[in-house]
Amino acid sequence: MATDNQTKSSPLVSGFTVIRNGILMGYPVLQSIKSVLPLVDEFVVGVGQSDDATKEMILGIGDPKIRVFDSFWDTKKTKGGLILSEKTNEALDHCTHDWCFYIQADEVVHEDDYPAIRESLARNANDPRVHGLLFKYIHFYGSYETIATNRKWYRNEIRVVRKSTGIRSHNDAQGFRINGEKPVVKSSGGRIFHYGWVKPPKMMGQKAKLLDRWWHGDKRDNAYDQFQYDRQYGLKPFKATHPEIMRDLVASQDWKFDPRRTLGEWKFKDLRLLTSDWIEAATGHRVGEYKPYKLLKD
Repeated sequence: MATDNQTKSSPLVSGFTVIRNGILMGYPVLQSIKSVLPLVDEFVVGVGQSDDATKEMILGIGDPKIRVFDSFWDTKKTKGGLILSEKTNEALDHCTHDWCFYIQADEVVHEDDYPAIRESLARNANDPRVHGLLFKYIHFYGSYETIATNRKWYRNEIRVVRKSTGIRSHNDAQGFRINGEKPVVKSSGGRIFHYGWVKPPKMMGQKAKLLDRWWHGDKRDNAYDQFQYDRQYGLKPFKATHPEIMRDLVASQDWKFDPRRTLGEWKFKDLRLLTSDWIEAATGHRVGEYKPYKLLKD
């Protein structure tokens, strides 16, 4: 157990992210970085060779905490998104502090959660059992008023890690591992607002095409030319507040997305998802949920 002295210590924290072609991909990268700056003592950004002004845009933030380095993305590495974890680990290696806050370019932290995150960092700073902190996810899909909640969308993920444990970004950079094992984590008390699936349909198709190349090469380039959002199972209205830093982007939405489905749009797999939701509502347990971490209770 952590001692009283341990709960009072606040660690120095590095923030880090990676980005390439952030403007072409339509990422809210400026909002993403700015949302983490109040929580960190430095922020490391690995910028890959880009076909737009991504690097200049980030340097334009003008915050002395931000440290940008040039990162070479090998465009021949197009299997399983592994280039993303490779570049994430490269940025992690540039961090100078032990506690490191990872944020992807389409993720934003809500200012209402700052106190809880700071308190969790302080409480767990010197507890050797804790390898990182876990965040709850809110996934937006199709519009800023709609969230995706079915079991295909992960509910939690690690976003603060303790570097000295040897923790490394894993596979496509969604999560982390320590020598192949799941990290032990505590709850951060914070949320990650995930905006990767909220863009005008044409831009969403362009982003999906560019990103998909890191998994499959150029084989499916034509698949996104006529991109349309899918009215999938589990879409619900978002009834809370967005981070303040997202206010202008949310207000700028100029396309429509209707998540309502007709009976003809239901598929057999949706019935399985519906059954899973019934079981979760009755038991409080999501059967078979993938959890790439081991959660310690407070």
